[in-house]
Amino acid sequence: MKAITWTGINEVSVETVPDPRILNTQDMIIKVGLSSVCGSDLHLLSGYVPAMRSGDVIGHEFMGEVAEIGENVKNHKVGDRVVVCSVIACGRCFYCENDLYSLCENGNTNPAITETLWGQHPAGLFGYSHAMGGFKGSHAEFVRVPYADYIAFKIPDEVDDLTALFASDSAPTGWMGADLGGVKEGDVVAVWGCGAVGQMAARAAILLGADRVIAIDRFEYRLDMMRDIIGAEVINYETTDVQGELLERSGGRGPDVCIEAIGMEAHSTLPYYRVEQAKQQTRVLQIDRGHALREAIIACRKGGTVFDLGVFIGLLDKFPMGALMNKGLTLRGAQQHGERYIPMLLERMARGELQTAHLATHILSLDEGALGYDLFKNKKDNCVRAVFQPA
Repeated sequence: MKAITWTGINEVSVETVPDPRILNTQDMIIKVGLSSVCGSDLHLLSGYVPAMRSGDVIGHEFMGEVAEIGENVKNHKVGDRVVVCSVIACGRCFYCENDLYSLCENGNTNPAITETLWGQHPAGLFGYSHAMGGFKGSHAEFVRVPYADYIAFKIPDEVDDLTALFASDSAPTGWMGADLGGVKEGDVVAVWGCGAVGQMAARAAILLGADRVIAIDRFEYRLDMMRDIIGAEVINYETTDVQGELLERSGGRGPDVCIEAIGMEAHSTLPYYRVEQAKQQTRVLQIDRGHALREAIIACRKGGTVFDLGVFIGLLDKFPMGALMNKGLTLRGAQQHGERYIPMLLERMARGELQTAHLATHILSLDEGALGYDLFKNKKDNCVRAVFQPA
């Protein structure tokens, strides 16, 4: 079959790779209908995620049709239209039973790397390096789905493929930030990043009753989308003092909840940005760039919550621990617990409460993999998400 593979830093290639096959009785094979790029894929592309090997199939946000099932798959049948959570979780361990699916004990088949980095291992992820289990990704014609009864969800008839696609990763990730960030009625919420995850976090905050939701970015086309489709207020950080503006819009206190939806390659207009960028290239002095996260901590009101949705890998320089401690902030973060949210999100999509199809600004074939990643990484042609359609 055809698949998009990682072949080196800033290099992807369309290759012929072996077809997936059933390995365990709880597996099923999905014929991929649509597969989206994701901001966290850019960290793979840039070479910041360890344990990538040339030829690894990438991609983790996808939907499709069930092509084959293992003998112990009970909730699905061949021909079902399903969306698959990007996080691979067993559904039965201590963490899964407590709705902490991205911390699953069994989903990651290669835990040693992350145990060395972080002390303990998280769940597995499709197409996200051998540190996350070495699973083949979704930018392919077919994908093997482990623990199929727990991580794949039937799509309601009222939900079209393009809308359902983003229930795989972007929508549950964004919703988790608002939910676990504790957004409640009357809150002022600030979101850093107007990509797909940032937009979903902002929409979740609105649906959870926030009084004001304010999103920060520098690309006007993303700010326009956030304002016109999602319904949030926006700030362009290249033309506006973010800290002052957030204070003014929150009655002088600062936002109740700050959600960082950018991660380890955050941009800044500050002169120190170039220094941090250079330090990051060494992979020793610093691994992550935390401009947006630092700004969120400084902006958040005393006693508020900062939730990190953006992917970080290792060491972060100039972390404002003094602000975090002395302001009494709560700092949380996680890979998405998608299995916890996807059924509810599909219902909201069916009712028209959650729009996602607009995120797919560029729909391409698998053969256009390099083009799709170039458009996405370099923000060309107002690209928010490149989506690959194998058929």
